Amino acid sequence: MVSLVAQANNRNIWINLRDRFPHPYTKSDGQTFIRESRKMQPETNFAIAVEGLAVGGAGFLLQSDVDRVSAEIGYWLGEPYWGRGIATEALVALTRHAIDTHGLTRIFALPFAHNPASCRVLEKTGYVLEARLRRSAIKDGRIVDQMQYAYIVASR
Repeated sequence: MVSLVAQANNRNIWINLRDRFPHPYTKSDGQTFIRESRKMQPETNFAIAVEGLAVGGAGFLLQSDVDRVSAEIGYWLGEPYWGRGIATEALVALTRHAIDTHGLTRIFALPFAHNPASCRVLEKTGYVLEARLRRSAIKDGRIVDQMQYAYIVASR
């Protein structure tokens, strides 16, 4: 838990994530996240670990109703671990797990346009850019674009 909080409590992480990811990120936030993740059924949130330390997280949100064959995926990695292929490896594993476990045909991600590193991770993992969602989100008091990427399963 200490490593999780140490990595998460970073503005450079927060600026690229949804507002539900708190900043500053406290020990209490880490405890709440772990407690809530353990209760989730089905299990959809996972730690990214390096040498036994939690240094990031990845998860997916199953969609419902007519979108029930889809999920939104998200991930973050502590800044000291950027550029090592760790996020790509985690995203490959999580994408495969989500498809195999839940019979999905589509997984999508919506990184902010100001985060080209995340876009590269998605592209290396086989996600394809579908659209630029202009002025579709607000982060840190600024209206920003999001990039819509998707991984499509050819047939089921």
